[in-house]
Amino acid sequence: MNLQKRRELFDRLREINPNPTTELEYSSPFELLIAVMLSAQATDVGVNKATKHLFPLAPTPQAMLDLGETRVRELISSIGLFNTKAKNVMATCEILLRDHQGEVPRDREALEALPGVGRKTANVVLNTAFGEPTMAVDTHIFRVANRTGLAPGRTPLAVEKSLLKRVPAEFLKDAHHWLILHGRYVCKARTPNCPHCVIRDLCRYKTKTSAP
Repeated sequence: MNLQKRRELFDRLREINPNPTTELEYSSPFELLIAVMLSAQATDVGVNKATKHLFPLAPTPQAMLDLGETRVRELISSIGLFNTKAKNVMATCEILLRDHQGEVPRDREALEALPGVGRKTANVVLNTAFGEPTMAVDTHIFRVANRTGLAPGRTPLAVEKSLLKRVPAEFLKDAHHWLILHGRYVCKARTPNCPHCVIRDLCRYKTKTSAP
């Protein structure tokens, strides 16, 4: 996909959604960090249902530790891998208080040093909480980047690096959100909704679906 098509692709996505953001509900960088940690192998809807009860009780690292791992585990028990996630949340809160004055660090290396935080989670936090032009490649973005020909790659890291090079600078801050939402609601895994896709004519996917 050449530069002209890439610009057109993001122009169209921006036109239908000028201010994209995560569907996770949060009110601080700390709450976003915890929500993204909980979202591994879980839906945003499921995470929001749990954090609706968790965050009012524990909006800070200290409050989370005061709440205790048992109570945290109970509150997130509807989410997959909740036992491991509860342990990671508590360990992360301890590190935030010990090493970062209770604040979420605006640094990739420091973020990835937190239990339960990998590259994708760090990218989401850096982009969504701090406005950094990062690209958190999940299954949706990986699929859209490869299907459309925007930034083909065999691994999430390869796609991430390709997107950072190929997405025009003016779109880079919001590109992560546009692509994930497009993959979640239009360019779905099993049956992409090609007839209602605003970038259909730019996409290189060979087996586009037709209107019923």
